[in-house]
Amino acid sequence: MEKALADAKALVERLREHDTAAEALIEQTTALNKRVEAMKQEEIQELNEVARHRPRSTLVMGIQQENRQIRELQQENKELRTSLEEHQSALELIMSKYREQMFRLLMASKKDDPSVITRLKEQHSKQENKGLREILQITRESFLNLKKEDASESTSLSGLVTSSDLSLRKS
Repeated sequence: MEKALADAKALVERLREHDTAAEALIEQTTALNKRVEAMKQEEIQELNEVARHRPRSTLVMGIQQENRQIRELQQENKELRTSLEEHQSALELIMSKYREQMFRLLMASKKDDPSVITRLKEQHSKQENKGLREILQITRESFLNLKKEDASESTSLSGLVTSSDLSLRKS
């Protein structure tokens, strides 16, 4: 019986040791769990910061891409305008030649009817006169601009000459 009591005491003592070890393990596990949770929170905060910056960088990249596309569209627009102007001038030339040919054909076929011929001549001369008037107007404007520039230059030159004459006379 004493042996059973001694064994029971030894078992109780071992249970206490195991209980103490288990409590120590629980404390360590709780501490580790808290550290892991804190690390997770820090990482989540870092990821949130990165996520906040990501849309800005994505936005900047999107804007840069849109700017490139806008520049390309502007360049294409310029090219299309130039092409359109060339086609318009070519079409005007073709229509001018067509009108001349039609005029000649009508002249040849309607030699007997002078009213048709004079009307066609008037139309043709009006079209030519319109183009000539535009050219003359542009020439006049450029001539007037040149006159204004020359007048301002001559005024400034005469002022310089007068001031230099005065300074030479004083010395």
